[in-house]
Amino acid sequence: MITFDDIRAAARRIEGRVLRTPTLPSQALSRATGAEIVLKLDNLQAVGSFKERGAANKLALLDESERRRGVITVSAGNHAQGVARHASLLGIDAVIVMPRFTPVAKVTRTAAWGARVILHGDNFAEATAHANELCEREGRVFVHPYDDPEVMAGQGTFALELLEDAGELESFVCPIGGGGLLSGCAVTACALRPGMDIIGVQVENYSSLSGFPGDEVLPPGGPTIAEGIAVLKVGRQPLEVLREHVSTVLTVRESAIETAITLMAEGAKQVSEGAGATALAAVLTYPELFRGKRVALPITGGNIDSRILANTLLRSLLRDGRLLCLKMEIPDRPGVLADISRRIGDAGGNIIEVSHQRLFTTPSVQAAELEVMIEARDPEHSRALEAELSKTYIVRRA
Repeated sequence: MITFDDIRAAARRIEGRVLRTPTLPSQALSRATGAEIVLKLDNLQAVGSFKERGAANKLALLDESERRRGVITVSAGNHAQGVARHASLLGIDAVIVMPRFTPVAKVTRTAAWGARVILHGDNFAEATAHANELCEREGRVFVHPYDDPEVMAGQGTFALELLEDAGELESFVCPIGGGGLLSGCAVTACALRPGMDIIGVQVENYSSLSGFPGDEVLPPGGPTIAEGIAVLKVGRQPLEVLREHVSTVLTVRESAIETAITLMAEGAKQVSEGAGATALAAVLTYPELFRGKRVALPITGGNIDSRILANTLLRSLLRDGRLLCLKMEIPDRPGVLADISRRIGDAGGNIIEVSHQRLFTTPSVQAAELEVMIEARDPEHSRALEAELSKTYIVRRA
């Protein structure tokens, strides 16, 4: 099991190789959650993620013989970029195996650091099996993304900086994928802040620790916006640490993570990927556990695909009632569209998009179907706009 001395040594080893990222209070998130929120911004690392810490520590410890052999790893994106960057800085040849459905942004950024990227398998387990085969065949050093004490020690430097900069804290909430970050941070926290609540978070389709501290279960897996923590089983070594130091493991839904990404962008003015927003999703989902407490949340990464970010923001606006999508059956005669536009404008709505269909979707040749997307101030305003249009037209929500 790693020790606090291992983490302090890692901090000295990677100093100057990775950023000491800011630790800042967020008044916007504090108002939204009822807790006093402090953020640690590892989305600002050179590769956009905390994963650079563990990779930098691991590669710095390789001897000359190991460096000549080259390294290989498997990753859904962030660890890949960390290994690729630090291998490039040290002149080490690197091969990165990534699942086929890894977001394009992460694949492109990893290759940009000079590593050879191989896309293989439909999930992390299949990619890992292929990476192990290549490691044997080519004689490379395997750099595990989480089940490695030197990687875990590097990740623990995150909490070392946080606790030096944040002052007193009552809770630290952290996402769990393979467990490397939380295990390293838990060792640090227990050394520097004994008695502080250390809470892990998993997304529901990958909630292998849903019965914590009981035995692991095999979760169903599947698509998730939090692909950075889409790991079916926590690493053996991290799990030992979690069982000793972590008080609670919470599970959050996909929709909660989407809401957290939006709140990060609008409130904290920070871009976060799904895994990076998972801790905030837990505070939003379980407010009674955190209300009135001083809580530290990591933004563990900001490598979210631009299209996914845009769609997430729009979905959140729809859920919040700030975007209203209505389908209306209207008479097919001159002046009707102008009347609808006037009613929406007079009620303070802003038309975003209009689709007008005459031929295929209406029961009468004298009718048409109109689908209109409207920007509103809040849910009450949305209801008022819908009520105004319903006075004259048949209206339903799309």
